[in-house]
Amino acid sequence: MNKKKKNPDHVRQRNQPSASNEAIEKRLNELVKPAVFSQLTYYRALGMRDRILTLPLMIAAILTILWRQVPSVRELTRMLNREDLLWCQAVQVSQQSLSERLLVFPSALFERVYKELLPHLMARWEQRQKRPVPAAIQVARGQFSQIWAVDGSTLEALFRKIGSLEDRPTGTLAGKMCLVIDLVRQLPVELWFSEAAQAFDTNFLPNVLALSGEKTLLLLDRGFYDFTFFAQVMAKGAHFITRLKSNAKLRVIQRLTTTDAVRDLIVWLGTGQNGAPILKVRIVEVRFGQTWYRYVTSVLDPAVLPPFVVADLYRRRWRIEDAFHTAKRLLNLAYLWTGSLNGIQLQIWATWLFYAVLVDLGDDIADEMSLPFDSVSLEMVFRGLYHFVQAFHRGHATDPVAFFAAHENRDLGVVKAQRKKIPKLDLAPFPI
Repeated sequence: MNKKKKNPDHVRQRNQPSASNEAIEKRLNELVKPAVFSQLTYYRALGMRDRILTLPLMIAAILTILWRQVPSVRELTRMLNREDLLWCQAVQVSQQSLSERLLVFPSALFERVYKELLPHLMARWEQRQKRPVPAAIQVARGQFSQIWAVDGSTLEALFRKIGSLEDRPTGTLAGKMCLVIDLVRQLPVELWFSEAAQAFDTNFLPNVLALSGEKTLLLLDRGFYDFTFFAQVMAKGAHFITRLKSNAKLRVIQRLTTTDAVRDLIVWLGTGQNGAPILKVRIVEVRFGQTWYRYVTSVLDPAVLPPFVVADLYRRRWRIEDAFHTAKRLLNLAYLWTGSLNGIQLQIWATWLFYAVLVDLGDDIADEMSLPFDSVSLEMVFRGLYHFVQAFHRGHATDPVAFFAAHENRDLGVVKAQRKKIPKLDLAPFPI
């Protein structure tokens, strides 16, 4: 008998929210509250009335959904009627009112709160000096103002959760988002959304180009492989690294390095067909084990980006895949609350807002332990909040950073297991 396959992201993981905790809520208050209240003028300029479900209350409620893993709008309504949530006091509100508010509350307000918060989070990153920064990032930071990873991700299929979805066919994809992450600080820099779930990543190229400035380094998935776009990036004084396609047509101009582990070439790339530009770029081929990996970059000087630095930077592009996984699986962005376009965008921005706060916590823990940020598992930090709350209530912990950094709590898995020793990165522009 064939059983109908179920989407694991649509299975209810919880029946009740987790307990509140004053230490965690204090951290959220200190970080997010100023950015929320700074948007009240804009909120009123939109003609939003001072009703029960105001901007501060809506953001407090949505952040509570995320950090306490509230399983439903109905449960959130019960909590609003009985509990003070973050910076807001309990209010009497109906489930219908809350559901309708989620459909129409301007998502742009959440976007503005996030962008107000972002510079503060970046400044906090700069203040932390104990955790080491990877060698490839240090080299690139000396040459570039921004190091950004860019990728797109399709949102999961809509399914019926509240009344707003009743007229939508099941299996309809909710759209596509394109994310830009600061690879140095691991924070989302920009986000774009398209209703066209099947759209190619190249549809976002004008957005990426407009965002990029001089001395920007873009780490691009092959979904953004477009010669005209590459030429436009280079014309702005920005640069890129991406994977070379297997059928690429190139003509070698100069061989910079040729060893049994690395081949570094300056080439003409492309055929000029259909008016596409022929690009003067650098091909870096690096062997790991028995496999050769081929990268193309507009950075022609190996003294600026040595070949193994190019390979290591592109490997770190995977952090954006980790970010999508965390947002969609751990923070339930795959489990959509509403079916309206605005409601979906509201959830997207709220999720990345909380994700940024989680990154800030993870980086704080890494700094406390003098470990690279990559050594800390954001998933296990989030899952470990349960154990912190229990320890807090028993009087055994007061600060989540100190709790996760404590040696006796290493079994929580916050520090990733290191499977093998990572060799020191070769920073030579012409490896021997």
